[in-house]
Amino acid sequence: MSTLPAGVELYRLRNGGEIELVSAGATHRLDGELLRFIDDGQRAYYLVGDAESGPGRPSHATVKLGIVAPHSAFRPHVHGAGHVVLSLGYGSCTLVERGRVVELVLPPGHCVRIPAMVPHAFGNRAGQPLVILAANTGLGLADANYAVDANEATARGWDQVAAELRMLNGVRPAGLRARERLAAGLRRVAGLLEPVGPR
Repeated sequence: MSTLPAGVELYRLRNGGEIELVSAGATHRLDGELLRFIDDGQRAYYLVGDAESGPGRPSHATVKLGIVAPHSAFRPHVHGAGHVVLSLGYGSCTLVERGRVVELVLPPGHCVRIPAMVPHAFGNRAGQPLVILAANTGLGLADANYAVDANEATARGWDQVAAELRMLNGVRPAGLRARERLAAGLRRVAGLLEPVGPR
């Protein structure tokens, strides 16, 4: 493998939710550098911006790699800013629209854009960690408006938002369909055959 130019970083997204950072000087796993991502068991690594981004410390956007635990979902929440999420595995996004619950299936390569203040919860439909790429307009994890749940919405007097968030409580992502299980197995095999790193 040839050496990367100075300042260039390559991120290897491994099966099992591992992320390796390759730079001109070294290769290392990012395990110790991952932050809590909304809920216990979910993790994130910032590529752009940081957890402190927000009105008091503005950045134009935050972009992070997220790792969602197997067969799990984030607690339902809203963001004070719009965001997009690219699923690199078998994800889902459960939302509320006009009093009804809608589940979007997000297979590998599907990206969803969610406006500010739309109640939702992302989930992992598979039995191994799901890597997502999430970009928010200017809010980091530490901002008070990053992920407002039903209890916080009630405390703020956002009764309609709180009611919609409670509609999502207990909703779990659907499992993988038979053809998705087959496709996941083929992806694992393909991953073993693909070249790794710069040439």
